[in-house]
Amino acid sequence: MIGRLIGKAVDIREDEVHAVGWSFAYFFLVLASYFVIRPIRDQMGVAGGVENLAWLFTGTLVGMLLLHPIFSALVARYPRRVFIAWIYRVFIGMLLTFYLLFTVGDQTQNIWIGRAFFIWTSVFNLFVVSVFWSFMTDTYHPSQGRRLFGFIAVGGTVGALLGSSITASLVGIMGPINLLLVSALLLELAGRSARAFERHEAKLVRAAALEPDPEDGNGDAAADTAEEKQEEVIGGGILDGIRRVARSRYLLGLAALILLFAVVSTFLYFHLLAIVEDVMAGDDEGQTRLFAMMEIAVQSLTLVTQIFLTGRILRWLGLGLSLAILPLVSIVGFGILALSPVLLVVALFQVLRRAANFAIQRPAREVLYTVVERTDKYKAKNFNDTFVYRAADQLGAWSYTGMAFFGLGLSALALTMVPVSAVWLLLALWLGVRYRRYGQEA
Repeated sequence: MIGRLIGKAVDIREDEVHAVGWSFAYFFLVLASYFVIRPIRDQMGVAGGVENLAWLFTGTLVGMLLLHPIFSALVARYPRRVFIAWIYRVFIGMLLTFYLLFTVGDQTQNIWIGRAFFIWTSVFNLFVVSVFWSFMTDTYHPSQGRRLFGFIAVGGTVGALLGSSITASLVGIMGPINLLLVSALLLELAGRSARAFERHEAKLVRAAALEPDPEDGNGDAAADTAEEKQEEVIGGGILDGIRRVARSRYLLGLAALILLFAVVSTFLYFHLLAIVEDVMAGDDEGQTRLFAMMEIAVQSLTLVTQIFLTGRILRWLGLGLSLAILPLVSIVGFGILALSPVLLVVALFQVLRRAANFAIQRPAREVLYTVVERTDKYKAKNFNDTFVYRAADQLGAWSYTGMAFFGLGLSALALTMVPVSAVWLLLALWLGVRYRRYGQEA
């Protein structure tokens, strides 16, 4: 019955229903876990001093430098079902460790623990989401990705909405620290959903063999391929991700797309925190509630867009024009913010921009990875999603801090992002053309 209801809204085949359902649940739980702690992270960033944020972003980059080689080593030595399970268990252990540290620390110590938590949460977010989408691009055929990634992303949106709602409604009752236990529980359930999804992978691949231009052979061969993928060790070295990105114009273009997105996002994030610190100084609970309510607005708008528009936009506009929507929103938004740098404007801009990213930019960007080799789906993609993203954070954070130090006000800082967003828009269109050259457009 659920499959029939989904089928009315999404172009989904009968053999895909179970796999898509578990993909939906998996992403739902991953983002619910993260968005329980995201408002807590943001409040700790303010409590640690907005002037120190650039240093926290530097710490995040160092964390990525340390973690990416470890991830690559796991990918090289163990099958997918093993290294994905390990990743989630390690992050659960870290959540429990921070819970204990916050519990025993005094007020001064918790400021420093909060800074470490800010760094760790920023690493956690990118890794768990990157691993999820690597898993999806490894199992879904490109044509399935174009049809189904938008719907799967709805699961993440609902999870983010739930996680933000949990924090907004319970932070005053449970306190921020106890919510870390809720996040750990949700992440454990996400790991279990990943294992359940694998049990239906063979049906998913058989359904791909029935696409108009099948490349996967007959159904039985497809099932065998799915089982082999689960046990296959990808191999290679720990620096493969860096090398493969450097040697491919397509992967370099994806790296540049992520870099420009992250630079612009960091500028807007710093704008937001600077204005919040000025307007709501000393109101820690109010700041946490504001960030949580903004997340609810983001995820609600994202949900409506994903249900009714995302799939249609990807089909009607193609990947290039779909990817161009977010930089266009950024050009307009930063122009308005330059004229009126106040809390209402920056909050609305942040909500609209992040909704456009989750609903359109992210699913379109993930489809771009469905046409690359399997090694690139894990190693090159993880390098782009984590190290390149956080390196761009550094560029954005220190550029913002430096410009502010030399006297640029909020209006001038906003204007600097207009030409950057224009370059980003042109790159999005170019990537759409390169994707079509792989012969993957239906």
